[in-house]
Amino acid sequence: MASRRTTRRLAADAGLLVVAAAFVLPLAWVVLSALDPHANLRVKAPDGLTLDNFDAILTPEITFTPLLNSLILCGGATLLTVVCAALAAYPLSRFRSRSRFNRPFLLTILFATSLPITAIMVPVYALFVQVDLIDTMQGTIFFFAASQLPFAIWLMKNFMDGVPKELEEAAWTDGASAFQSLLRIVLPLMGPGVSVVTVFSFVMMWGNFFVPFMLLLTPDQMPASVSINDFFGNRGMVAYGQLAAFSIVYSTPVILLYVLIARRLGGGFALGGAVKG
Repeated sequence: MASRRTTRRLAADAGLLVVAAAFVLPLAWVVLSALDPHANLRVKAPDGLTLDNFDAILTPEITFTPLLNSLILCGGATLLTVVCAALAAYPLSRFRSRSRFNRPFLLTILFATSLPITAIMVPVYALFVQVDLIDTMQGTIFFFAASQLPFAIWLMKNFMDGVPKELEEAAWTDGASAFQSLLRIVLPLMGPGVSVVTVFSFVMMWGNFFVPFMLLLTPDQMPASVSINDFFGNRGMVAYGQLAAFSIVYSTPVILLYVLIARRLGGGFALGGAVKG
């Protein structure tokens, strides 16, 4: 019996090691290739440590301008998504018993999250041409926010359900409006939920290649997710070292965002003192 348990444990550990290797090997290739002057597709020790790959990409045309465009697009769209999701999730969470349209609306939102974005890009492109939003940063921001909004509302509503309504009722007794209770009570108490929605929305937009590739035409407006395509040559020639270095720089904003709000993600809802009062 003990030997059978040991065998199962070893098999489970071996499976976990295989899964871990599937994630670690690509990351190891990125780090090693960024420092290798003769990088290729193999995961190997560098022929010699060098920072020439970083020197080659750290220019306004290759890195700084596309990263700034990505920050503008994803930051603006994330802010718009979080604000709209909070305003839409509040009535869905707090007035569930007063409206018969809540459940159909939630089911519609859930259905919208399953729509592939590539299936709607052709009519979206035609619409943007007609309303003169094609090749504009604001138009791309609006579409980014609209595409992430259904799942953001669903997430925000589920987190908002965990905040006791009694706290708002006490604020209403003191004369606060529904908007004031949302802003001063609900959102501060569901900080981890807001952080999750923020990180999820930002990461999904940050890595999106297809939307800005379709809606933006001017090279100076292209984000980093699109400009990374420049490292792939027309005849199969790829600057692997520069591509790896650019990938590290490109991943830095997402890592910094997670580090900045990681404490809030693990902090849970701050309801203890509020409920006691």
